[in-house]
Amino acid sequence: MARIRSIAAGTQKVQAHPTEVDCYYNIIDEDETRLLHLSTFGSDYRQSKPKSSQSIQLDRDMAVQLIEVLLKVFPDILPAAKAALPGPRGASDIAWPVDESPIFQSLLRELGIKD
Repeated sequence: MARIRSIAAGTQKVQAHPTEVDCYYNIIDEDETRLLHLSTFGSDYRQSKPKSSQSIQLDRDMAVQLIEVLLKVFPDILPAAKAALPGPRGASDIAWPVDESPIFQSLLRELGIKD
């Protein structure tokens, strides 16, 4: 259970997990910092009652990096992401910082949020 400080490609040999779990999210607003808190709960085969198994927290910068990774891995999710944004054309009323990465800037243009 920790706050993510970096996101990078790994070299570990991994496989798909055989079980599925539920994930719940919460928003933490603390000292002018907003965090996304994600908690997973034990699989259906867990012997004890459901409880949080793992949790991670992401601040805004890590959320941007995660979005970039998600778009690299799943480039076809862009239309669904655009449809999920609030407002008629998406979140055009949101003030986006100008210092985002080139990938994030490209995403905003693709979503029709930024010219």
